[in-house]
Amino acid sequence: MFSPSLLKKFQGIETPFYYYDTKLLSDTLKAARKAAEKQDIELHYALKANANKGVLKLVKDSGFGADCVSGNEVKRAFESGFKAGKIVFAGVGKSDKEIRFAVQKNIFCFNAESIEELKVVNEIAKGENRTAQVALRINPNVNANTHRYITTGLEENKFGINSWELDESLNVLRKCKNIKLIGLHFHIGSQITDLSVYKTLCVKANELLQWFADKDIFIENINLGGGLGVDYHHPDEDPIPDFENYFGLFRKFLKPGSHIKMHLEPGRAIVAQCGSLISRVLFVKKGMQTNFVILDAGMTELLRPALYQSYHTIENLLGATRKGKYLYDVTGPICESSDCFRKAVELTETRRGDIIAIRTAGAYSESMSLDYNMRSRAKAYFTEDV
Repeated sequence: MFSPSLLKKFQGIETPFYYYDTKLLSDTLKAARKAAEKQDIELHYALKANANKGVLKLVKDSGFGADCVSGNEVKRAFESGFKAGKIVFAGVGKSDKEIRFAVQKNIFCFNAESIEELKVVNEIAKGENRTAQVALRINPNVNANTHRYITTGLEENKFGINSWELDESLNVLRKCKNIKLIGLHFHIGSQITDLSVYKTLCVKANELLQWFADKDIFIENINLGGGLGVDYHHPDEDPIPDFENYFGLFRKFLKPGSHIKMHLEPGRAIVAQCGSLISRVLFVKKGMQTNFVILDAGMTELLRPALYQSYHTIENLLGATRKGKYLYDVTGPICESSDCFRKAVELTETRRGDIIAIRTAGAYSESMSLDYNMRSRAKAYFTEDV
């Protein structure tokens, strides 16, 4: 992925920084778009994965809609050129201010996560003399078999409306004259590699569609969320996910009528592999039982390992031809013991000033960055920028 000429350019850029492979991102978007069109699926890119303006321009130009989970993400979507009719707004805790802005902008749909939210959206829409379209985000109680911090579809999670609340939800919808039910929404988690869980989700969705149909409520849209995982251990082997198989699974097991439009919300699967966090070695420090590589990037640039012990491939770009392998704990400079990217990483001899690439950092890296310790925010560069 990193040619000698590219590595030479890296050496002239202040680290740490995010590097995005424009060609890989474009190829990934084309593959997703082609597979979605084959299955007649509408795609809404999840801005929470990466809301970099350059990334969003490529996503928007590829025909995607936007999946937002905050008012500022809705604003960023509009700033990036996404059309109101392709923007959906989820999130378990939307503020009145955020709801009002989205109502005024006449977005496609609110994915409502509680009965109380339905009432609030209705009141705000009434105050704006508008009708807001909503989908019920239903908690299907499906285990995504992923890390507990990124599982979202179990009854113990805070997200969505539970099945025993559906009757009351319908009663509220009948009374609320300024909201219109247009769909159902589900999201069971992130970094899902066991695709069989999506079959289980489809079975639950089919049951719920029938439950609504039995009450003469015919759903127009069904949104199955996102969550498709990527290979963090081998980023170069299959950098573009198998979208055809993934989308085809929903078309195979979901049994909506011909009047129902299917929506999905990929995020990580689109951007993860195109991005790397590029850092410099500040110090190599010998410890009692291990050696430490101290980088100028830390949990402020890539929070995931500290937050839920995620794995990222780590490469020494300058030391690739050196002989011998050594084990290092690769850490950042932040004053927290949890500021560690990985322990016992096998690298060639690593020295002060070496350039380190932390791979598969296109998703949930820049978007989760912090200025803790009063750190300066790392810049982002695309292929054509370096």
